[in-house]
Formats: sequence, C-alpha cells, structure tokens
Amino acid sequence: MGKADLRIDWATHEAAKYACVNWHYSACVPAGKLVKVGAWENEKFIGVVMFGRGASPTLGKKFGLGQGECVELVRVAMTEHKVPVSRVLSLAMKFLKKANQNLKLVVSFADPDKGHHGGIYQAGNWIYCGDSPSTVELFVRGRWVHWRGGFYEKTEKTAQRKMPGKHRYLMPLDKDMAAQIASLSKPY
Repeated sequence: MGKADLRIDWATHEAAKYACVNWHYSACVPAGKLVKVGAWENEKFIGVVMFGRGASPTLGKKFGLGQGECVELVRVAMTEHKVPVSRVLSLAMKFLKKANQNLKLVVSFADPDKGHHGGIYQAGNWIYCGDSPSTVELFVRGRWVHWRGGFYEKTEKTAQRKMPGKHRYLMPLDKDMAAQIASLSKPY
C-alpha cells in the first residue's frame, strides 16, 4: 500500500449527512449547530468529523471555559480509507483551531454500550479522564431515548433502563489548557 494523499477542508451539509447516514452506526446527523470538517483521500471523499456544543451547553464550564472555547467532537463518520482515523482527527482539530483561535479544548465520549472504548482517542494521545455519570433512557414511541429532565414526563413511556456512563476524553488545543487538565489524566 502506498502513502495516501489526505486533504482536510470544510464539508457541506449534504456531504456530512451522507457520511453519517451511510458510514456511522447511528445513521443520523446529530442535532444542533455543527461544524463539519471533511476528509478526502487521494481526492475521494472518505468522511466527516463533526464538532458541536454537544448535549450540554455547559460542557466547558468545569474547565473555566465558555461556549466559544470548548467543543464536543460529536461524530466521526468514515468509509474505508488508508490514513489512520487518529491522523484525520488531529488534522481536523488543527483546521478547526486555525478557524477559531479562541478554541482551547475538544471533549469527546466513547460509548461502551456501543462497544467503543476510545481507541481512536488513545491512538491520538487524548487525555482520558474517567467516565461520565450513568444516565436513564426511556422507551418512548418505539425507541430508546435519553431522559431529558422532565421532557418525556407527559408522553407515553413503557420502560426505562439505566445506562453506564461514557468514557470521556479531552484534547487540549494550547499549552495552558494542557497544563490545566494534566492532573485529570487517568490510565486508559
């Protein structure tokens, strides 16, 4: 196998949707405002890395960061490729940081319920800082949904289940943030 030529650039909504629907286990685009970074290998579109505010508007608060300083890596949706995913993530974050100089931290989660342990983050030397708290899911209208503090109180629900926390990984984007979160590091 020869070395692949990798290009990172902004992805259109249509390209990102295609990647999510066809190449991600969830088969959907995350909700909310998203930044979509595409990856091309030898001029062929191989996927998208998506960043957003995530499920919590206070994602960066515990690190002393506002909404414009911290983002969540919310989706990596890729087809077959030669370049390691950790390399694509690294370049996507550099690309994003260049466009947003105020950005200091990227947070991501690996879902053990989906068989994920965070290998792509470990390969990229992200800081593992433990698991997020466990959550409750409700079975509403034929599917499992995350309980959102009363949102589903008035809807029909037939069952609930407790879900384990997700593995939380941090990637500092400057030296000061790296020093600030170094003490949070736990073994993989």
